Amino acid sequence: MNRIIRVFTVSALAAGIAACGGGNDTGSTGTVSIGLTDAPALKFSNVTIAFTGMALKPEGGKWIEFDFPQNKTWNLLELQGGLSEPLITDEEIPAGPYSEVRLLIDTSQSFVNLASAPDVPKTLAVPSGEQSGLKLKGEMVVAADTTTDFTIDFNVQESIVDPEGQSLADYLLKPTLRLVNNLEVGSISGLVDYGTILQEPGGCSEDYEGAVYVYQGADIAPTDLNVNLEDSGPLMTIPVSNPNQNSLYEYTAAFLTEGQYTVSYSCQLDDNGTTEQLEFLGTQTVTVVANTETKAETIPLVP
Repeated sequence: MNRIIRVFTVSALAAGIAACGGGNDTGSTGTVSIGLTDAPALKFSNVTIAFTGMALKPEGGKWIEFDFPQNKTWNLLELQGGLSEPLITDEEIPAGPYSEVRLLIDTSQSFVNLASAPDVPKTLAVPSGEQSGLKLKGEMVVAADTTTDFTIDFNVQESIVDPEGQSLADYLLKPTLRLVNNLEVGSISGLVDYGTILQEPGGCSEDYEGAVYVYQGADIAPTDLNVNLEDSGPLMTIPVSNPNQNSLYEYTAAFLTEGQYTVSYSCQLDDNGTTEQLEFLGTQTVTVVANTETKAETIPLVP
């Protein structure tokens, strides 16, 4: 049976963070490190988020807080393809299961830039307030007497929403986050022959090289990305890149837990707030193995 990716529901809380404390009666401790990565975005050239701290909640215990002496500020679009930055490193905490994680951000120091207007910063806001942070619910187990490394995948493509009207800011932050154990993850990489695909008339959007869509499970019928539909659509979308300046474009989907995934490609623009009928190519099932880079077949597939 495939391991299930821990996908956490995120909400901006109205109440303040509780006092720090422990929640494990055995007295055993473990060491934890938590990093941050990002699945690429199509619309933005810069997504800078300033983190002021984070907190972990043991099951049945009190919040354990980590306040950063200085904001940890990153352009999340630079944390792709397996790259990450540390939120906390080698922190000793009570061993056992944890049910919630909070990320604290400073929206006054956070902003985005559109790819179409890279020199114009756009403001960000959290719809329900930012003082209590972004809350990730789920299960995280810290092993006793050892170090456990986790990574939070901050999926920008699904997390930054255009309110399209009067709002708290130019864009709203409604994060879709995944938390994975680094010992349980692998990656998928592959090539897209964009030059061959372009020979088919009318198939691609103008000046758009396309993106690879990754879905959890085998033989999934690919659909577009719509952040307004829960529990559907791709796990992540990855814009293809062309570092070698030839017809073969590249992609890497990182921090995937073991199991089967469906990979597909579209070169038609996708608005993440609406449902669209995209044309997909190269749909295939790929099996991810921990600590392994799995190579997908080149798209388009050879008959």
